[in-house]
Amino acid sequence: MSPDFSRTLNALGLAAVSVVLVAAFADQLLFGDLPCPLCILQRAGFLGVATGLALNVKFGPRPSHYAVVLISALAGAAVSLRQTLLHIVPGEGAYGDAFFGLHFYAWAFAIFMVCVAGTAAMLLFDRQFADGLRAPVRTGALGGVMIALGLLLAFANGASTVLECGAGLCPDNPTQYQLLQDGALGDLSAPLRRLLGQ
Repeated sequence: MSPDFSRTLNALGLAAVSVVLVAAFADQLLFGDLPCPLCILQRAGFLGVATGLALNVKFGPRPSHYAVVLISALAGAAVSLRQTLLHIVPGEGAYGDAFFGLHFYAWAFAIFMVCVAGTAAMLLFDRQFADGLRAPVRTGALGGVMIALGLLLAFANGASTVLECGAGLCPDNPTQYQLLQDGALGDLSAPLRRLLGQ
């Protein structure tokens, strides 16, 4: 596998992770399904996966970049598995709405496992690392757009978390954006509430 083809595959992986984050963010904004603390950690895991993929797109494939993907995916999988196990206990109930029969945390575990398997498969192709330190890197249009989208999603999720949790701990079962409810943003709260559908 050539380094250019590897970068294209990494850009497509980054697009897939971006779709996952956009879907979670859309569910939050459109349906008011605020992420719990474990959900926020899963999003952080996806952002870590996106970071490793973006590094491969921008600077060329490196084993260390794939390590970022693997560590982030395994951490995210551990968090999503914990949340899944918390909600399979009879009488506990589930958190959030189901999507095609599974809740987002169950989907997150499956997607993190796909990320681990895909990264392990990519590491089988040594040729992508050949001359990686000397060859000029061409990000390409797809790669540039995916990196920009990843940065936008990272910023949006960070801002959303600050709005939801404020300066303290995030609530276990969030029902409102703390900074918007407490009036901490002053005149900005009314337009943001309209934007967020509250």
